[in-house]
Amino acid sequence: MDHQTIGRIQLGLLVYLGVGKGDDQNAAQYIADKIVHLRIFADQNGKMNRNLLDVNGDVLLISQFTLYGDCRKGRRPGFDPAAQPDLAQQLYQHTAQLIRQKGLQCPTGQFAAHMTISSTNDGPVTFLLDSNRNF
Repeated sequence: MDHQTIGRIQLGLLVYLGVGKGDDQNAAQYIADKIVHLRIFADQNGKMNRNLLDVNGDVLLISQFTLYGDCRKGRRPGFDPAAQPDLAQQLYQHTAQLIRQKGLQCPTGQFAAHMTISSTNDGPVTFLLDSNRNF
């Protein structure tokens, strides 16, 4: 491990992106648009009313297949719902590119690598987004 920093942002969102079986370019488009336009930053009245474009924020995009870990049975998570690595990497990179096309900086982590990730959470505020719109 070389302890090299490969992605960093100041104001913005740390996004852990899991790609599942059945995800495609449309799912990537939906998630990228949602990330960029979700109104979750405070306005002058302290209300969540501003998006990344409004606050000149950036996105640090980290691939995270473990989001698909199914822990309901046994003592080890199962990752059957996660997409195969080739597809996951393609859609991960595509999502980053779609975010960049909106004019935002979008550094990424290193796909399929062991990473140490540090964040300062202003909130705490955490949201789950799902391209299947299950929640």
